[in-house]
Amino acid sequence: MPSIDQLRNRARSLSDDEFVQIAWLKELTADERAYVRAEMLVTVAQPGDYVVRFGKPVTFWFGLIDGLLKMSNDESQGAAITFTGLAPGGWFGEGTVLKRESYRYNVQALRTSRVAGISVEMFHWLIANSLGFNRFVMYQLNERLGQFIAAREIDRLNDPDLRVARNLAAMFDTELYPGVVSMLRITQQELAYLVGLSRQRVNEALKVLAAKGWISVEYGGLRVLNLDALRYGELASAA
Repeated sequence: MPSIDQLRNRARSLSDDEFVQIAWLKELTADERAYVRAEMLVTVAQPGDYVVRFGKPVTFWFGLIDGLLKMSNDESQGAAITFTGLAPGGWFGEGTVLKRESYRYNVQALRTSRVAGISVEMFHWLIANSLGFNRFVMYQLNERLGQFIAAREIDRLNDPDLRVARNLAAMFDTELYPGVVSMLRITQQELAYLVGLSRQRVNEALKVLAAKGWISVEYGGLRVLNLDALRYGELASAA
């Protein structure tokens, strides 16, 4: 498994196609975009690779172009806890970058993932100079707060079917993950890692949600049919 430094050492500049997939760039002026373009890098993380590690000083602000990541605690401090899955289009760690502190979580690839990043210095230059970027970061932090409040509620759910439903809904937040629209490319095993259930139990939950008409299970992933139901709906088994 390569080190984080090795992942960064083999990073390259973004292609035109990769660059236009970064949703927040539309908030910048043309000059600001050109400045960011000159520095932004992308690398490829393989399954199991760490993009960030607990306790390491922050050096970049990262975003996921494609693939799937999970954010979790430092398992050496106790039982492993997955905080959230990170879907395509999502940028993460802005709070850590703003405070220039060490990471308090791990981010690990669940599948081959292309990860983009800008340096801490570039991030703070944008904060100091770009009104559009400030608006984006403020909105991002607000959405992230809502996501983690919801995650605390999910942790208290005793019904596995609802746990799967709420976790799926979180990954279909198009504000945080603009690369996901109605189809999420994820395997049952990957979802099991994120939810903290066995693959077999996740399979049962997906059948329940599909029978309710909330999702459809398709080749290579899941399609949402009723996002509000995934977020707020109740199941007979949860009564």
